[in-house]
Amino acid sequence: MMNIRNPLVQMLRQLLKDMEIVTSQGSGYYTCIPFAQRFNKLLEQAKLLFSGQPGIVDTFDEAPLSDPNDPADKMKVLLGIRIETNQLIVLLESTKEEPAQ
Repeated sequence: MMNIRNPLVQMLRQLLKDMEIVTSQGSGYYTCIPFAQRFNKLLEQAKLLFSGQPGIVDTFDEAPLSDPNDPADKMKVLLGIRIETNQLIVLLESTKEEPAQ
């Protein structure tokens, strides 16, 4: 089975970049839903890496599929996704298995 940890980390980092690009382009004329959907799919894959091992990965929840009209509320939704994404990256990187010597 292919190790999905590294591609998963790279995809999470790209999600952060995509969110940054979109939010820098306008005053709330974007939707939060694609970012929440993508985060939720990546979180589901990350949880598979820890399957059967209750622990810190269980502290992550799916992002709500909401798309508020107010630009300030949109920023709050994306901020939540950004924080969770960064934390998930840290978890994945800190739990990499050490190569056998």
